[in-house]
Amino acid sequence: MTTEAFTTAFGSLTLVQREAVLVGDGSVLVLAGPGSGKTQVLTCRIAKLLADSADESFKVLALTFTDKAAREMLTRVQTFVPGQEERTSVGTIHSFCAQVLRQHGIHLGLKPDFTIFSQDRDRQLLLEEGLQETARTEQEISTDHVRFLPIIDKLKVRLIDPASAAERLTKARLTEAALIARVYQIYEAQLRRENALDFNSLIFETYVLFSQFPAIAKFVRRVYRYWLLDEFQDTTDGQYRLIKAMAGESFKNVFVVADDDQIIYQWNGASFRQIQKFTTEFEPKVIQLTENWRCPPGIVEAANRLVAYNSQRTTSKMPLVSGKTELSLPAEDHIRLMPFDDDAAEVKGIAEDIAKRPTPDRSRVAVLARTRSLLEKICAGLVAKRVSAVILQRRNEFLTPQFRWLAAFLKQAIRPLDKRNLPLLVESFNRMTGQQVHSELVTARAESSGRSYLEEWIGLVVAATPAGPFAALLETARGIIGDLSGFRSLTEEMVDYAEHESLENSEALDLQEDLAAWKEISKDIGRHVGSTCTLDQFLQELELRSKEPTPPRDAVTLMTIHGAKGREFDFVYVVGLAEDTLPSFQAKKVGDASPEMEEERRNCFVAITRTKEQLILSWAAKYRGYIKQPSRFLREMGFVP
Repeated sequence: MTTEAFTTAFGSLTLVQREAVLVGDGSVLVLAGPGSGKTQVLTCRIAKLLADSADESFKVLALTFTDKAAREMLTRVQTFVPGQEERTSVGTIHSFCAQVLRQHGIHLGLKPDFTIFSQDRDRQLLLEEGLQETARTEQEISTDHVRFLPIIDKLKVRLIDPASAAERLTKARLTEAALIARVYQIYEAQLRRENALDFNSLIFETYVLFSQFPAIAKFVRRVYRYWLLDEFQDTTDGQYRLIKAMAGESFKNVFVVADDDQIIYQWNGASFRQIQKFTTEFEPKVIQLTENWRCPPGIVEAANRLVAYNSQRTTSKMPLVSGKTELSLPAEDHIRLMPFDDDAAEVKGIAEDIAKRPTPDRSRVAVLARTRSLLEKICAGLVAKRVSAVILQRRNEFLTPQFRWLAAFLKQAIRPLDKRNLPLLVESFNRMTGQQVHSELVTARAESSGRSYLEEWIGLVVAATPAGPFAALLETARGIIGDLSGFRSLTEEMVDYAEHESLENSEALDLQEDLAAWKEISKDIGRHVGSTCTLDQFLQELELRSKEPTPPRDAVTLMTIHGAKGREFDFVYVVGLAEDTLPSFQAKKVGDASPEMEEERRNCFVAITRTKEQLILSWAAKYRGYIKQPSRFLREMGFVP
């Protein structure tokens, strides 16, 4: 049963959007340009599939690349078909893999309560331990070989296992190929010993699971009759092979939304080839959404001129057409050019221009740049003018001792003998309370008493903590050691404490951000996993999510172009449009017709098409004292000679 909200949303779709929503069984490739309503198409299709099968039990699987996109999709589905959301699984591909491995990873020797290591620090310490132990019997192994971890990550992204690594590395003419393969083997053995996975393992192990146990892939196909994949152009070769292994030879109900003009993660393995492989192997019906409902006509025309210089795109692809008719500004104000003498003048000029805008409008403003360095200067310039501003980027850790301690304590509670997590637990509590307990003392006492590190630590700090909020927290924490199911009591107490501290100290901005982030993440995990979420599930999902909060309502948003993917703002400043910045020096070095230069052009394309009302393009004649030419992309868009 659909709601009036769905009827309204479906009624507002264009004919081609409606065609995509109503398409029957079989594979579908929707080429959806920026601002073409792809999220509405995806959510309406999910709602229609569920409404038309209300008496059936199959589920719909929707995979995205960000938690934000997943939350938005699930919220719309709940609005369109309330009560049917239990029949949907909407989340990131990594979260889906974690779910599969919780249920079936035992076939690979993984217990359901596995730990996810998302921090490089934890992974390096883990590998160092393995290297140190191996070095006792193998002279060629040293703890210095932790430097091979980035190469191991690249191998794993490509689904290359330790047994095949030496041959592949030798073919790639890498020196020390055999040594790197051995270190990779040690690293994987350490992960398995700890019943742990890193971020890349989620994809890798799920691929192995489906490949070695096709009956599990068959089970997934039976449970999830329809699959929808958002931002398909961002998939790596490994992720595509995972989807292919999950689909088997005959499953075709795969609905993917992609735009080959928005591939900006080539450095991470995203490639136009994934779209080509899907077209060849799944033989999908192709539907193109050409109308851009976001940008004013002048910006759409500039975007078309720009991307036409790229060759790695679908040959039959039609140019974007502006569908936006209600415009709040005259045509001559839709695009503004702001050249400056040097980078200092650019920073000052952009900050002054934004400061002139009415305060309520500032939350509708975004400043986008190719790299973070220029954003930091502009952010400082805005703050100096008392304009609220925040640089948004994925954050893998909490900022404050309060929430760093909370996360560390929960990890230690489930793994009481974890020596690597202990210093973070001890040091964050010391910072929070002013105590001086040392992790070395905790370790020594535990080794002499035979008790766990956590039991020894809590015994020490309870004795040193006077009555008050910290003593109350510790009392609740002590109870969790014997009963992990009570972990929510501790998280609720910390939230209450942080809320009180935030009210008492309005300048504790980091605490306010961590508090907001924790609340958002906890709510999101509850929606995704359900009320029966156990501590190990909670910690797995916590590791998969960014710890950044939603920005304040009145703040100007500053983001790198990569971070702005999938976002939209009324007023967008794209800064640093100069040669060697956008495009980058590295792209220029490999050549004008290189894949790297095409990706830089797509970066610019993505940046300008975030705009709903006004686009401001800025550049300087000098950066750090060096003379720079205006970006070639300005010329290709027709803005400079």
